Amino acid sequence: MTLLDPFTIIIMSSLMAGAMSIVLFAAHRSFPSEIQGLQHWAGGLLLLVMAALLYSARNSGPILGDIVVLMANSVLLWGIGLAMIGTQVFYGQRPQWRLFHVVWAVGMAGIGYSLFIESDFTIRVAIFSFLVSIFYCSQLWAIIRHGESHFSTTFFAALILFQTLVVLTRGLLVLFGGEYTDLMRPGYFQSLYLATSNFMVLLLAVGFMTVATRRLQAILERRSTLDPLTQVLNRRGFADIYAKERALLQRNCDHLTMLSIDLDFFKAINDSHGHLTGDRVLINIAKVIGKVLRTSDHLARFGGEEFVVLLPGTGIERALSVAERIQGAIKLPCEGIKKGSLLPACTVSIGLACQMDAEEDLDSLLMRADKALYAAKDGGRDRVEIADALAPAMRAVRA
Repeated sequence: MTLLDPFTIIIMSSLMAGAMSIVLFAAHRSFPSEIQGLQHWAGGLLLLVMAALLYSARNSGPILGDIVVLMANSVLLWGIGLAMIGTQVFYGQRPQWRLFHVVWAVGMAGIGYSLFIESDFTIRVAIFSFLVSIFYCSQLWAIIRHGESHFSTTFFAALILFQTLVVLTRGLLVLFGGEYTDLMRPGYFQSLYLATSNFMVLLLAVGFMTVATRRLQAILERRSTLDPLTQVLNRRGFADIYAKERALLQRNCDHLTMLSIDLDFFKAINDSHGHLTGDRVLINIAKVIGKVLRTSDHLARFGGEEFVVLLPGTGIERALSVAERIQGAIKLPCEGIKKGSLLPACTVSIGLACQMDAEEDLDSLLMRADKALYAAKDGGRDRVEIADALAPAMRAVRA
């Protein structure tokens, strides 16, 4: 069986690591700002390439060669440590820079001792292996604690665990005096270890890219269903939620109620105070309504100053109570973004429609709620009106 030269394996893996670094850096530049850590991984891979280049010059002489080996180990620790920092940042953890520097300092002291004082290959390999495993274990802990329940997370964690075991295995083997753990000497173990460890570097980068892509997908899905200004549901998100609640309505023979809410004289607020203040008013309205609702209720902005609330499992009486609380909360003055400034006072008109027939669709329910909202506007604003199809005797209910 023909063995690959260790130097050839290192050069090939270094070229692939460099290419993967470019991919990760490009992803960092194009992904949303919510996804962090890609730049750390890209930098870490570049450092691994630099370490491989330094190792290629290890035979520069007795003293210079040892200096090159020390520098290569230093850069290698930086690269693997930077990947640890990137993983921690990605999962929203505080990066453990102190651990990074302590591990590096201990590694440099130990490896320097094994090179220039004791000249002991076993000490050097054991120290490096166990210190690197600390970086991998720290990443694994971050994934276990903060990773979501998804295949991409499991895949990434499995890769980290496997790489940790590979590194620890070499560290344990070298303690028993195995000369075959010198990776620069030809041999089956050397070739297998180099091929596995270098291939795993690429797989780890792919694994991290997988979880980053998964997060990108979640962010894009969330953005497609949320209103960018108020961060409540938009029409698309509301339609998805309504479809689920309607299915529950059909299954449980229950009912749900919709509130169509519109700010009164919002154009006057924009004209008098400016559109920036108008936006702040809308943001505040969304927050106020959200505080009144239950976690099972759903709030959406349908554009402009119009909001819609869906109240699952809610009849007409409780819906009226919720509408009254919303009106009362909105009338209270609230502090603006600038300290000491108050947002302009405002009121809302509300149209209320209750769905008890599971065959009714969203367009029909919205139409009834909007019709009741127009009646509240025509009736003088700052009112609650109930859709005609429900309870004619209760139509002119005021907040």
